[in-house]
Amino acid sequence: MPVSPILERLRAETREAHEAIERDLAWETRVTTRGGYRALLVRFWGLHVVLEPALADAVRDPAFFDPRRRLGHLAADLRVLGLDEAAIDALPRAVSMPLPSDRHQAFGVLYVLEGSTLGGQVIAKRIGRQLGLSPEDGCRYYAAHGRETGPMWKAFRQRLAEEALAGDSDTIVAAATRTFDAMRHWLCAAPETSLGGEGRGRIAKVSDRG
Repeated sequence: MPVSPILERLRAETREAHEAIERDLAWETRVTTRGGYRALLVRFWGLHVVLEPALADAVRDPAFFDPRRRLGHLAADLRVLGLDEAAIDALPRAVSMPLPSDRHQAFGVLYVLEGSTLGGQVIAKRIGRQLGLSPEDGCRYYAAHGRETGPMWKAFRQRLAEEALAGDSDTIVAAATRTFDAMRHWLCAAPETSLGGEGRGRIAKVSDRG
């Protein structure tokens, strides 16, 4: 599939922000223990619980967006890891996240979220080896769309190209960069004690968003 101009721009202009979150998040270290993995999912839950309603309102296309929701996957994983519904609902929320107010901003945010499903396949396999979890039992979030991850990314790329041609590419790129930066600050703000005492190592690069 040819690379669209907007995808080329996003890769180039968000590279620094993308590399910063890969550097600082250190997922390899966090998923070595169940406590560290659960703490990481807690932070992702706090993101998705505020982003998904805003994305749905901005995109206004349930057939396209609803299959891409992953908040329910996070809740399912957290239940496996010992949290009940009341505990999940009481988790901290990323209320300072910049939310999309129109479709172009929404597609910038979705570039970040949908692109993460590619690397998530690698992370899910690591979690399976490290912690003995599976997509059906504690690793649904990182497994993302399962075998449909590749086709759904391809469909997203096509829709992204269409949205950029019909609208404002600058807004899409700015929203993606802003989302990478805000996610890094939120995801890396968890106290060390919630990571099971683990330090933060160097993160492996898991996705080139091809």
